[in-house]
Amino acid sequence: MTNAPLRTIGFPGRYTQGPGALTSLGPTLAEFGARRAFVLVDGAVAARVSADVTRSLEAARVAPHIAAFPGECTAAVIAKLGGDARKLGADAVVAIGGGKTIDTAKGVARALSVPIVIAPSAASSDAPTSRLIILYDEAHRVAGVDMLPRNPDAVIVDTALIAAAPARLFAAGIGDALSKKYEAAQCQRVAGLNSYGTPPLSSALLLTHATLATLLEDGARAYDDVRRGALTDAVERVIEATVLLSGVGFESGGLSLAHALIRGLTAIPAMASMMHGELVAFGTLVQLFVEDSSPEDIEPLATLMTAVGLPLTLAQLGQHAPLTTAEQSLIAEATLATRYSRHMTPPLTAQRLIDGIARADAYGRTRSTP
Repeated sequence: MTNAPLRTIGFPGRYTQGPGALTSLGPTLAEFGARRAFVLVDGAVAARVSADVTRSLEAARVAPHIAAFPGECTAAVIAKLGGDARKLGADAVVAIGGGKTIDTAKGVARALSVPIVIAPSAASSDAPTSRLIILYDEAHRVAGVDMLPRNPDAVIVDTALIAAAPARLFAAGIGDALSKKYEAAQCQRVAGLNSYGTPPLSSALLLTHATLATLLEDGARAYDDVRRGALTDAVERVIEATVLLSGVGFESGGLSLAHALIRGLTAIPAMASMMHGELVAFGTLVQLFVEDSSPEDIEPLATLMTAVGLPLTLAQLGQHAPLTTAEQSLIAEATLATRYSRHMTPPLTAQRLIDGIARADAYGRTRSTP
């Protein structure tokens, strides 16, 4: 008899991936007993998917209501859309879009206590499989975190749709995913808790290792394939890594500095509009320097980031001027206020963080110099 603690890992109820997978949306909703679905669609893909989604749902005898995502995931937007969905008598919510569309739809489903099916239009983050809802304010700064009572009921990943999205979005998904091995490892070292409030199971940590291994092996090739409009086996493997493996790995393995730093970086207006995965990628580089990682650990990661166009410097994040003392203090204060920042050993301090940012930025500039 051991004294091992209870440990939890979470998964979406169903995960479907492949070209044309969006056609399974109607039958999936029908299996859940849905009759009226509130479908939140990102404007970037509305013209491409709305007609097909409507046909799929109507063929399955599910009445669709297509709603446009207004552009930011705020508490006010969720309240407004939740009220609209409630008036329609929606008994299911569907998200088709990127991370902010997905998180907004999660908020609507939470408000109505109905099932949610998520169909990402890009592999730009690992939001699709998780319970987490990242809230922003009108200035695009992270304002808080909410969550669903359970993981999404189904995730439908149409890889043909994703491969047609801008390559920058595909790269951002790689940026969001490449941190997970390092963050989960720090969380485990300090006996930190995952998003379920328990220590991680070994299987969650294995997923984070598999995520990074896949990205280092296939990430650059898959990115080049997406840039030329090709859906290849490498693209399929990277999508699985960035959406499924990374999603389950981070939520059940735990987060650390790379994600905590987003709160600090987005407190600076020049960097607030950068994509989540781009901020995480730079945050991962910072975390490795704070950890005093060896060049053997840093170089492969930096090589991948360079190959897929992820930022290695503050200037590439939009911060062209040196950070002022006040800006450094603001970044440190916002970062250290997060729960994830406590998942570091030795404990993270403002000075260690600022030094790590400076070292990562200086290293990135050497790699960006012709």
